[in-house]
Amino acid sequence: MTQAPTPTADTVRRLVRSLLKEGATGAAGAGPDVRPVTDSGGAATWWVGTRHVLRLAPDREAAVRQRRELRLRDLVRPHLSVAVPSSVAHGEWAPGLTFTLDTRMPGGSAREHDVSAVGEADLAGLLSGLREVPVRQAETLGVPRSAARSLESLRRAAARAAQRLAAADEFDAGLMQQLAQPAAVQLAAQRGTAVLVHHGLTGDHLVVGADGRVRGVLGWADTVVGDPAEDIAGLALAVGSPAAVRAATLAGYGARPCLRGLWLARCDSVVRLGEHLAGRSDEPLPVLRTRLRHAWEAILLERVTELREEGTDGTDGTDGTDGTDTDML
Repeated sequence: MTQAPTPTADTVRRLVRSLLKEGATGAAGAGPDVRPVTDSGGAATWWVGTRHVLRLAPDREAAVRQRRELRLRDLVRPHLSVAVPSSVAHGEWAPGLTFTLDTRMPGGSAREHDVSAVGEADLAGLLSGLREVPVRQAETLGVPRSAARSLESLRRAAARAAQRLAAADEFDAGLMQQLAQPAAVQLAAQRGTAVLVHHGLTGDHLVVGADGRVRGVLGWADTVVGDPAEDIAGLALAVGSPAAVRAATLAGYGARPCLRGLWLARCDSVVRLGEHLAGRSDEPLPVLRTRLRHAWEAILLERVTELREEGTDGTDGTDGTDGTDTDML
């Protein structure tokens, strides 16, 4: 197999110079200013001046995902109230390896700016918009289906990781008692609830303004058709469990998907931090600790005592409730 080339500043500068008609913007006419986005893309993602970002597919599998992503962004854009990246140019930067030059969205990340109450409404619009995207059209573009994860399997993995974290004074393993085995069964994903799932709602992928509004969403390469609780979980890790549940509730989701998303986030946060401490992950430790703190923030809708059968859309039951009896803590 031929080794893929490693992109350099000169590689990027030559490519961008051929794409933009603005002429040289760097010092002494050296071409556009380019620098790698080291915290989220390394050598595969580059800032180009102040107005663009260049993403280079590092291998053929990534190139397939990027081609699909470009088509998918056009499909979802009319359904969302937040911005989706727009490509001003795309093609191949090396044989079989694609690129897209996107307009840079103004704002920072959710790690830099807190999401305001109005921003939570923006997130609600994102979740409700994703539900409106026709699943069959997404699948026609090549978006894969993803099976819902087993909460019981995830709970067992998190329980093991929690013991390691407790030994390292990173986590109170007693908190895992909140995730009891009977509730894992009750919160199993329901049939017929699959929607388009972004599947990567990290803090880096949420573009947030200084006013706390969510201006846009990046990172559509890993989108799937699957369990909507995965996006609720992603928001819980990125902006905190209370904000994520409020946004999901505003989007029309009932107690079951909200609590399922909370479970996913809490287990994932414990497992991923445990992997880091075991030397099996290179994710930054401060980011993992923040996700752990966000996921385990207390919410009002905290404990499930009984789940009745819900409707097939995963939101409202047939008796006028969401099918869930809860204790409000």
